Amino acid sequence: MGFSLSSELQQKLSTPLKIGSVTINSRVLQSPLSGVTDLVFRRLVRKYAPESMTYTEMVSATEIHHLKELPKLMEIDPHEQPISIQLFDCRPDFMAEAAQKAVKEGAKTIDINMGCPVNKITKKGGGSRLLRQPDIAESIVREVTKAVDVPVTVKTRLGWNDAEINILDFAQRMEDAGASMITVHGRTREQGYTGTARWEIIAQVKEKLTIPVIANGDIFSVEDALRCLEITQADGVMCSRGTLGYPFLVGEIDFYLKNNQKSVLPTLKERLDCAKEHLIGLWQYKGQRGIFQARKHLSWYCKGFSGASELRDRCSQINTVEEGLSLLDEALSR
Repeated sequence: MGFSLSSELQQKLSTPLKIGSVTINSRVLQSPLSGVTDLVFRRLVRKYAPESMTYTEMVSATEIHHLKELPKLMEIDPHEQPISIQLFDCRPDFMAEAAQKAVKEGAKTIDINMGCPVNKITKKGGGSRLLRQPDIAESIVREVTKAVDVPVTVKTRLGWNDAEINILDFAQRMEDAGASMITVHGRTREQGYTGTARWEIIAQVKEKLTIPVIANGDIFSVEDALRCLEITQADGVMCSRGTLGYPFLVGEIDFYLKNNQKSVLPTLKERLDCAKEHLIGLWQYKGQRGIFQARKHLSWYCKGFSGASELRDRCSQINTVEEGLSLLDEALSR
């Protein structure tokens, strides 16, 4: 272990995280990820991090408004707490309405997506487009906060591009509007997921606000999380791409913060057994569509061992649960 936290920070991060009226017994959160953080994936993360907050995939408030039935993205297992439902849109009234429905579904907090860089989201005024429309963003937070009795949080980025890094003013406005926590991804919208997350700017946000600030971006290991926390002095970290094919990560970081030592890393067998559990879960939950979605997940699990590249290619073409299980069993037997 090449990095450790200062004793003062270690002490703070070993205590529960308070998000408004909600107390979470973990400083490590699983990020909402479109096409990833469904009920099946969240179960796997929670298996290794039972006290951490997880998030649904982002849900369109417009879709919720127009549909008679709530989208499957909002489905929550009654036993999976703490859980937050993430919403996106640019209409304060639709967002308030959607938030009320999300609370009825069991959401412990409502998270507002103000960071998604994808064109189909931003061109409709949602996601990171709100960084360019702080008045609307502020109105959304105010309306949602008035509409529900659970904490409202925001996930966002540094700014639209390098010429428009406005996170310090933007974050302050979100706090003033009633947000109980803010998660900052240390990249601009223009960066997408390229380049390096600028944790030093998250540190400036932490200095400015009184609500909890969660650092996000480039957390792929326990060491990454510790470096990020030391640089940002944030109140916690949110894991995103680091959990793709590795749902153990949130639990590993959580274990270190609570025990000041690393947990035992999963063996290759445990990793591939987890992949099998993921595949079976998607098949049982979504049927054939789950098998097609499992292709990318299995590809993510296949890394860091001899024969991983070939296995990855073959897993990306499976059409049945039996095919996937056979390939993973074959790899384990080798």
